[in-house]
Amino acid sequence: MSDAKYFQTTKRGEIHELKEELHQLDKSKQKEAVKKVIAAMTVGKDVSMLFPDVCNCMQTPNLELKKLVYLYLINYAKSQPDLAIMAVNTFVKDTEESNPLIRALAVRTMGCIRVEEITEYLTGPLSKALRDDDPYVRKTAAICVCKLYDISPELVQDQGFLDLLKGLISDSNPMVVANAVASLNEISESSGIGNIFALAPEALPKLLAALNECSEWGQVFILDAISVYETEDSKEAESIVERVTPRLQHANAAVVLSAVKVVLSFLNIVTNQECIKNVTKKLAPPLVTLL
Repeated sequence: MSDAKYFQTTKRGEIHELKEELHQLDKSKQKEAVKKVIAAMTVGKDVSMLFPDVCNCMQTPNLELKKLVYLYLINYAKSQPDLAIMAVNTFVKDTEESNPLIRALAVRTMGCIRVEEITEYLTGPLSKALRDDDPYVRKTAAICVCKLYDISPELVQDQGFLDLLKGLISDSNPMVVANAVASLNEISESSGIGNIFALAPEALPKLLAALNECSEWGQVFILDAISVYETEDSKEAESIVERVTPRLQHANAAVVLSAVKVVLSFLNIVTNQECIKNVTKKLAPPLVTLL
């Protein structure tokens, strides 16, 4: 059955009906009620008065229902900060769940709730999530650090999250690497402190290896990070150019442009004239195609 039924016009007394449905013991009926609440919220209706009733549905192992409740919380937490604090214990409990999807969802939601009172409760779970055995949780936590930095830069620095984030650049999972790089780049730009993300020589091979396995979005961030890497070694510069050159043939224009930026950054350091000549020939076709 189509979800369009959830967007029907609000009847008089529907809020009272929703309140009763949200307290049903039957989880399927609870889920239907939360869907109706989310639909009303989506079309701009004020359903903030149902905040404690929706929070009551958080105590469930059902991932779909939990996602719906968390979506509602993100939307209304800023206008109901006192009530949002009531949900903190459930968030923290969810970060200890055996299901990595629930652990990641809890950390992501806490990071998206931009209420300063909640950030102090986020530090412990976030620290664990950055060291989690599951790569999905780690990559989610990496982005969460960036969101937390927007709210409280001092807290991120005091808790050592920047160092943990830098450590993830050497992670075995390419998506974790990409998210760590993206997060560090954004923190560096928002803070105005250029040396937050200084790429170490030992991290370079990890980034180049991750290029072959991560998404297009991840490739763009990694290539942009490599483009500001500093080296005076001609052989190293030549090696970087050779590893990045295949990206010039990529179907995604953003990846091509980032690859061009890397190639041009290091071509000035390369002393091998044959290499310069070959790479220059390869630069022309993708640039013409982009025009």
